[in-house]
Amino acid sequence: MEIEKILISEFELKPFQVKNTIQLIDEGNTIPFIARYRKEQTGNLTDITLRELYDRLNYLRNLKDRQEEVIRLIAEQGKLTEELKEQILKAETLQRIEDLYRPYRPKRRTRATIAKEKGLEGLANILWLQELEMDQLKQEALSYIDEEKDVNTEEEALTGAMDIIAEIISDNAEYRDIIRRVAYERGVIQTEGSKEEKSVYEMYYDYKEPVKSIPNHRVLAINRGEKEKFLKVNLILPEEYILSKLKSIIITNRQAGTRDYLEMSIEDSYKRLIFPSIEREVRSNLTERAEEEAIKVFALNLKPLLMQPPIKGKVVMGIDPGFRTGCKVAVVDDTGKLLSTTTVYPTEPQNKVEKTKEELKYLISKYNVDIIAIGNGTASRETEFVVANMLKELSGDISYIIVSEAGASVYSASTVGQEEFPDLDVSLRGAISIGRRLQDPLAELVKIEPRHIGVGQYQHDLNQSRLDEALTAVVEDCVNTVGVDLNTASSSLLKYVAGISSRVASNIIQYREEHGKFTNRDELLKIKGIGKKTYTQCAGFLRIPEGDNILDNTAVHPESYSIAEKLLNMDLEEKGLDYLSKELGVGYLTLKDIIVELRKPGRDPRDEMPKSIFRTDVLEMKDLKEDMILMGTVRNVVDFGAFVDIGVKEDGLVHISELSNKFIKHPKEVVEVGDIVKVKILNVDKNRGRISLSMREL
Repeated sequence: MEIEKILISEFELKPFQVKNTIQLIDEGNTIPFIARYRKEQTGNLTDITLRELYDRLNYLRNLKDRQEEVIRLIAEQGKLTEELKEQILKAETLQRIEDLYRPYRPKRRTRATIAKEKGLEGLANILWLQELEMDQLKQEALSYIDEEKDVNTEEEALTGAMDIIAEIISDNAEYRDIIRRVAYERGVIQTEGSKEEKSVYEMYYDYKEPVKSIPNHRVLAINRGEKEKFLKVNLILPEEYILSKLKSIIITNRQAGTRDYLEMSIEDSYKRLIFPSIEREVRSNLTERAEEEAIKVFALNLKPLLMQPPIKGKVVMGIDPGFRTGCKVAVVDDTGKLLSTTTVYPTEPQNKVEKTKEELKYLISKYNVDIIAIGNGTASRETEFVVANMLKELSGDISYIIVSEAGASVYSASTVGQEEFPDLDVSLRGAISIGRRLQDPLAELVKIEPRHIGVGQYQHDLNQSRLDEALTAVVEDCVNTVGVDLNTASSSLLKYVAGISSRVASNIIQYREEHGKFTNRDELLKIKGIGKKTYTQCAGFLRIPEGDNILDNTAVHPESYSIAEKLLNMDLEEKGLDYLSKELGVGYLTLKDIIVELRKPGRDPRDEMPKSIFRTDVLEMKDLKEDMILMGTVRNVVDFGAFVDIGVKEDGLVHISELSNKFIKHPKEVVEVGDIVKVKILNVDKNRGRISLSMREL
């Protein structure tokens, strides 16, 4: 298997791009480092393409290893032929290799192995050859009667032989491939449920959909309904068609006395052995496909959420709303340092509205609060109503914003939360997180496991290790794109920097506590766990805003400092980049990146992202009218549309059919989390709390 050629073809890349990327990966370089600092070698491949190529490279290498292992295992049995070896080496999927290995894999005790123990393999071969007439077959079967082996009649002998034939058919890779293709082309997923039982799965109580067209989100919904015991799920295949096809291939002599026995063997093999296996495989593959797509959508949603522009230089009041236990309030200064906390009770059952206003006004005045961030969970809109009315009574320029509180409770009870605020009540930590995630979403959200951030669909039903792997990659890419202040970053943030482990991140914090602020990047080499290789990976992503060297506050890598220093004394416009690239002996793409950094040292790429919508008044469902045009923030993107916060209690849904005037396959083609969009109200269902929106023709 020529892995490089396969990757070149599949990714439509040039040979040098694939060869160099594989070499860089094998040398232990991280994806963020390769994407940012080895652009010439990779031909400017993005971090997304690099990760996809890395995943595919691993799959192909595993495939190659399995090919070699299966060839060895079959050869050890003395059953390897040149034809079989060639088939294994040509296999393009692990599934195909396992199909080819199936007849040779050690088996648990089956009906076929029991029949072989009884000495019936010879009779099975006679059936398979299809040469005898019925009388001859019966006579032959008599010779296999052996009371010691518990074969007492000719029918028992023939039944055992048929068990062996059934397993031979089931183990045949070509037959399985035929049935598999039929399953994907003509199979139907059927679901049933009890009509007396009320649930969110009622639409699936009597439901059918072709395997080839069932959407991914429906697969996950059906799986959940089955797991919660509301649904029974079956794969329906055209059984008669499949059996007819198998019989036409296997039965070559329709006049032979073996025909009826072979037909029974084929039917038994399909119903007892092949179909259950294919059903599991199809369901598993549908689930895997659906999960992969859901993970991709989750990752796509997570990136813009993490890359929301920070609200810098503002004192923020974070409010974690609640009913019975009250609203937790925390004020943090412009650096995120906690100034004060309290609990107020503006909602049911206490309804202490005026007392709440009094307390909030006092905190706003005392700490010069600029913005109020309200979590979007339970009692959010009720709290918003009180805050909006309070702001009307104030003369200052203060606004509020609804902030996603997904994962705030997870942070509150986490080790990170306990370490940051050991003496603080768990519930108050959530309010601090809500305030800080407005100031710097990335720095705060990295403290929470990505899957708890809540911008996906069915995340608790997905393969958790695969989900964590994909989402961690997104967080890494975001952290390294933005860069990290070496003197203020938390351990939670540092551990996502290329090349830095959790242990090294803790060592950096410890060094900072013992020696004070870093003044240059070279000090990193004094940290336990950072050698030259790790330094090379991480240095360019770590910033020192007030260091000895201005380049330490840029994304310019220390390996390029000499180039950057020469550029500072050159007229860039006069010479041109092509000339400078040759004169300085540096790649064009690297040179371009260096110049961008020199022109804007310390720049934050998040500043170019759409700004959040701040509000001073509240909307209610009763204020909404059909055809009303509003601005909103995209909160989540799923397979069937996008949920948009338009300032009322419930997020509105823009169905995929209403996202664009042109046909789109997935909402991600048009919107992403955090986008500020203009929407038109199509319908308001006050009873069900549902709002239908459109973005067409706006």
